[in-house]
Amino acid sequence: VQLQASGGGLVQAGGLLTLSCAGSGFTFSAYTMGWFRQVPGKGRKFVAGISEGDSIILYSDSAEGRFAISRDNAKNTAYLQMNSLKPEDTAVYYCGRAPTWRLVKVESKYLNWGQGTQVTVSS
Repeated sequence: VQLQASGGGLVQAGGLLTLSCAGSGFTFSAYTMGWFRQVPGKGRKFVAGISEGDSIILYSDSAEGRFAISRDNAKNTAYLQMNSLKPEDTAVYYCGRAPTWRLVKVESKYLNWGQGTQVTVSS
């Protein structure tokens, strides 16, 4: 079972990035996927989540209106499109597999995580 996150990088404030999370070793379409982010010295914080059939999508207050989560079950990949990026969005972004959409915001309940991808937004 593996999740591979990619797409991070350095971008100027106001710019955009799209993160990808490729899953393997499990039935991708059967699981809710989530994105969290973490800054040094702090715990991971929920950013966005999408249910297995993408009928339920949830965002943190900071992501609402700027970020868009999606998934392509045929490609076993989840995405996080981040628009209007701000310096405070700078963090390591992690994708994870949640057991159910009801627990998508609960980090401790996640089944596994990708390795993280660094996003740096310069002012």
